[in-house]
Amino acid sequence: MNRVLSVLPSAADLRSMTRDPRRDLLCGLTVAVVALPLALGFGVSSGLGAAAGLTGAVVAGALAALCGGSARQISGPTGAMTVVLVPIAHHYGTDGVLTVGLLAGVLLLGLAFARAGSVMAYVPAPVIAGFTLGIAGVIALQQLPNALGVPLPPGERVALIAVRAAGEFGSLPRWPAPLLAAGCAALMLAGARRRPAVPFSLVAVAAATLVAEVLRLPVARLGALPGPLPAPSLAFLDVAHLPSLLAPAAAVAVLAALESLLSASIADGMRPGARHDPSKELFGQGVANLAAPLFGGLPATGAIARTAVNVRTGAVSRLAALAQAVLLAGIATAAAPLVARVPLAALAGVLLATAVRMVDSEAVRAMARATRGDALVLVLTAAATLALDLVRAVLIGLGVSVLLALRAAVRGTRFTPAASDELPGAGCATVTYRFDGPLLFAAAHRFREGLARVDGVAAVDLRLSGLTAVDATGALALRDAVGELRERGIEVRVTDVAPGHRRALESLGVLPAAVAPTRERGAVPSALGAPAP
Repeated sequence: MNRVLSVLPSAADLRSMTRDPRRDLLCGLTVAVVALPLALGFGVSSGLGAAAGLTGAVVAGALAALCGGSARQISGPTGAMTVVLVPIAHHYGTDGVLTVGLLAGVLLLGLAFARAGSVMAYVPAPVIAGFTLGIAGVIALQQLPNALGVPLPPGERVALIAVRAAGEFGSLPRWPAPLLAAGCAALMLAGARRRPAVPFSLVAVAAATLVAEVLRLPVARLGALPGPLPAPSLAFLDVAHLPSLLAPAAAVAVLAALESLLSASIADGMRPGARHDPSKELFGQGVANLAAPLFGGLPATGAIARTAVNVRTGAVSRLAALAQAVLLAGIATAAAPLVARVPLAALAGVLLATAVRMVDSEAVRAMARATRGDALVLVLTAAATLALDLVRAVLIGLGVSVLLALRAAVRGTRFTPAASDELPGAGCATVTYRFDGPLLFAAAHRFREGLARVDGVAAVDLRLSGLTAVDATGALALRDAVGELRERGIEVRVTDVAPGHRRALESLGVLPAAVAPTRERGAVPSALGAPAP
């Protein structure tokens, strides 16, 4: 019960919305203007239509704001999610996508109650920095067609689409759209430095719309919006298809969890001192994705671009995220004729400026200079985000980070002689070796080779007081190395084994039960394979 209660919204979460409602409402309005074309565009791209995108942004955005674990996270349909949904829509149709969203919501709730969100604490900083840098590049490339005023070229890779858009513009330049986009971006970037409290993105969009109307510029507009939200319904649910949709639902749930937690982490980094609750965030995303399909909406995740706009415009609490969802619904019904006249180039300029501002250049430079490994992880994650997709980019970054950590662990492992004593009645010595560091699979071969090279002695005293960790491969390497020494007639004593490590070694037959866990005063260490006297 405590685990369930810990992820539910608290009274403190709700009270925080009263701190600066005016600023939050202005931020929500700014984000709503930015989120509107994205929600519509993602709905069309997914194959379900603009209404599904807008509904997902409104319903999921409001519930995630109320129930999530980040005070500044904006949730809604995203490009990464759309890529996953397109094949699902192709194979299972609209009803299949809505069912997948519903199942993904259930899975996300399960992850929240299991407190699986805490694993994000183990994602290395270079992975997050590289992901942020890559996402900023993706956002910028995605906006290039609208910024240049050309139709969206065919293709799936954003870099290829951007190149084709630039080529089409170069063959027949039309300058009104690029000038509007550049003007909006410049106004946002310059204004944010001087007056960070002013929502210059909203000012820029309004000014660009006014200029386009007065001068009658030939630029693409947002266009007509879909009607009001439909009534909730489960008519799309076909129980017979549930087994075949579990795998796609798991993919959607994993993507939603990963993208939302990364977005929340990035939002924390953009506002020093801010901290999100990962398990609550998963709960909020679960509730959001459980409810959105009931209204015909797309599955949603934390949206990095919109979250960055929310943070940079000065959002104080989750009221800003709630306000943007409510304002989206209001705009769709009340202000549709006005919003329909907004130039797409102006919105592209806002997102281009957002992409620039979401990257902390000083932090990226410092991280790139820290170590070669950090620089490699950062660059690989950023490049994979641009060239592949979000999930594979993070997996690549994590994989390289693990390999580098293992290499560092191997280098930190020490197997050194500590002392030598003459044995009574023999000319050979007893050599004492001390092992320091982790005995994991990455260091096992090196350790076995080092111990096997011991020669010209009658006995070896192996002290494991410095052993910090051991796995099955390392334990078996120890067993094989000791066995080789005993076959050559060298007595082996193992001492100073910590209780936790002793159990692991005994379970694989490495140590007998008689080996003492620690070297006590006056105790005689036992030989491996023989009881102590």
